[in-house]
Parts: sequence; structure tokens; C-alpha cells
Amino acid sequence: MATLEKYQSSQNKGRVQRYFSEDFKRKKVRELEHNVTTVSQLSREYSVSITAIYKWLYKYSAMRKKGVKMVVEAKSDTAKIQHLKQMLKEAEASVGQKQIMIDFLEKMIELTEQEYGIDIKKKFSTRSAGSGSIGKRTK
Repeated sequence: MATLEKYQSSQNKGRVQRYFSEDFKRKKVRELEHNVTTVSQLSREYSVSITAIYKWLYKYSAMRKKGVKMVVEAKSDTAKIQHLKQMLKEAEASVGQKQIMIDFLEKMIELTEQEYGIDIKKKFSTRSAGSGSIGKRTK
């Protein structure tokens, strides 16, 4: 029996048992109902299991008493999707601008080659100045 007590006390050492007041729970449920926070945010912030938060919702939700079904984290997902769409739009605009710049520079190179009669573009078969074997240099 003594070993069982030692085991239980060693299991509870790292975890402090806490109690949240009904007022606190009601306030957090109202925040959930008004999309101020999400279940996962509450869980992380207060170190409470998601199951416990859903029990609070079941017990204290005014919408549940009215028979209204509610999607708890829809706003959070919608906000993420809107943010990702905005980032995609900005990335597409940036790629478009870069492509215009590439096209412009290629046209400038082409016109310069025609004007001066020289080959400016590097050929793939030629070595660049930085490549090659390292060895003795001759002067």
C-alpha cells in the first residue's frame, strides 16, 4: 500500500490541481461564443484540456440552451484562409513584377547586341571566370 501512495504522490508532483470559478468559465464561454478566442488558444493559455473546455461549453453556453448549434473555431479558420489568400495574391504580384523585369532586361540585351554587334549573353558551353581548376597561375 505504501508503494501505491508513493507512486500516486510522484505522479501528482509535476501537476498542480486547479479549480476555475464558474464566473471564469462563463466568461471564457462567452468569449468563445463571440469568436474572441478559440478552444485551442484557451487550452494552451490556461493549460486546460480541450475536453474540459467543451464541457464548459456544454454546461454554460447560452446558445446550447436555446438549441442553437455553433461552430467554435470557424472564424479562426476563415481568418487563416483570408491571410493565406492575401499572401498568395502578394506572391503572384511579386512574381509578375519579376517576370516583367526579366522580359525588359532580355529585350534590352537583345537591342544592345543588335546595336553594337556583340554577343552579350553568356553561352552555356563557356566557362565563367570563377570556375575551373585551381592550380599554378602563369603570368
